[in-house]
Amino acid sequence: MADRDKIVAFTDRYLDPGKIKDASQNGLQAEGGAEVRKIAFGVSASLECIRRAAACGADMLIVHHGLLWGRSQPFSGPFKRKLETLFKSGLSLAAWHLPLDRHPVCGNNARLLKMLGAGNLKPFGAYDGATIGFSGTFPGPLKLEDIAAALAIKLDAEPLCFRFGTGKIRTVGAVSGGAARLFEQAVAAGLDLYLTGEAGEFVQEYARESRANFISAGHYNSEKPGVMALAEVLGKKFRVKTEFIDIPNPA
Repeated sequence: MADRDKIVAFTDRYLDPGKIKDASQNGLQAEGGAEVRKIAFGVSASLECIRRAAACGADMLIVHHGLLWGRSQPFSGPFKRKLETLFKSGLSLAAWHLPLDRHPVCGNNARLLKMLGAGNLKPFGAYDGATIGFSGTFPGPLKLEDIAAALAIKLDAEPLCFRFGTGKIRTVGAVSGGAARLFEQAVAAGLDLYLTGEAGEFVQEYARESRANFISAGHYNSEKPGVMALAEVLGKKFRVKTEFIDIPNPA
């Protein structure tokens, strides 16, 4: 058994949200019981995720995409049902957004690159005044189709690939989620491949015109690795049960 507030305080120190401006309210978003025996983890605080977290016996749900985004909204429709389900179940809800993208150990971007076998990780990808991604180097040159196949297996994804660059990929930059616009930074940095979650309409032709390689694995899928890594960290630290709530989403 662990204390909810100690879990939140430790995670705040570990992910250090104060170092980056974020639209998300990072940290505790809904207060449930003070005692935590099990933590459920998910990418987004959807109604289905909240319901499954409650059904699996969790006392706390930690997600990447929470409910509070710096704007007020009426307690109606789906938002109201999410709150009702949270309060009825007694679940605490906590979220860490950009801090969980940029963390060098359990962040989404570092984990994506390590998952593919890249090393020599360096901060990459400027977003709103902060660097949130990483670049890395493969031990030997890889083919784009082999990288895509590895992502399909490890993330249960259907990667979208644009191959207009080198056929021997040695360097890669990763910024998870909706970061197609940072593709230009990868090209400017001379990276052989850019990996993100979503592809914008402009990406195909920009890749062709820039003679560059691009892979999108889906916003949801590209942001599973960090959440799962954080589950491992907190499970060991507080000796509580953890469970990842996977709600497959190709987008």
